[in-house]
Amino acid sequence: MLLSNKAHIWPDGVGRTVLAETDSTMTEAARVAASCAFPQWILAHRQSAGHGRRGRAWSMPKGNFAATLLLFPNEAPEIVALRSFVAALALHEALVVVSGRPESFALKWPNDVLLNGGKVAGILLERGKGHLSIGIGVNLIDAPTRAEVEEGAVAPVSLLSETGVSVPPEEFLDVLAPVYARWEAQFTTYGFAPIRTAWLERAAKLGELIRARTVTEEHHGTFETVDAFGNLVLKTAKGTLSIPAAEVYF
Repeated sequence: MLLSNKAHIWPDGVGRTVLAETDSTMTEAARVAASCAFPQWILAHRQSAGHGRRGRAWSMPKGNFAATLLLFPNEAPEIVALRSFVAALALHEALVVVSGRPESFALKWPNDVLLNGGKVAGILLERGKGHLSIGIGVNLIDAPTRAEVEEGAVAPVSLLSETGVSVPPEEFLDVLAPVYARWEAQFTTYGFAPIRTAWLERAAKLGELIRARTVTEEHHGTFETVDAFGNLVLKTAKGTLSIPAAEVYF
């Protein structure tokens, strides 16, 4: 699927760097942060050392999307961290735009996008000295095998396999960047409340039983909501829990 060059206007004041290859777009963002005076997207067609949450390797088949948005926010750390929800909404919208299938996508707390119930994209935030890197990986063309992901995790899928839509990484970036800019503007202008509402409207398994595994324990309960701080709110047999960080399983 080829998108018109006029369909989306690149956001003002945001740089665009496209690399044939790098170790990791997150690492590249950290390298250039000190000498960069404005936000920028960094996309790589190939990563030799991409990674996801908790240092897990991120598979990068040819044709998939790997990019990092480098920002320089000045809010408190707990506010900066809420941009994972901003990025999730932008990624969800961009995928709907290129596929035309809003009913097929959902958001999985804390930072994944699901397509027909399978994981099609993931988000990783890393805070540096004076900067924030938002890493985004999307299975545009191919997906890892079951053997490549953690046991019990949502099965990976690709946009192509599930929808028949083929989008080159650079064209997907041209859709994602202006969409993210709009959600970022809403966040900085109105705060987290409208972002939270929009995220919950797209949430997977809201009101259903899930498992949330922290570093030390596992909780079973009903996914009630996400609170004003971005925490997962889980209703369990022992009461209601507010969980700031966990792996969620269905």
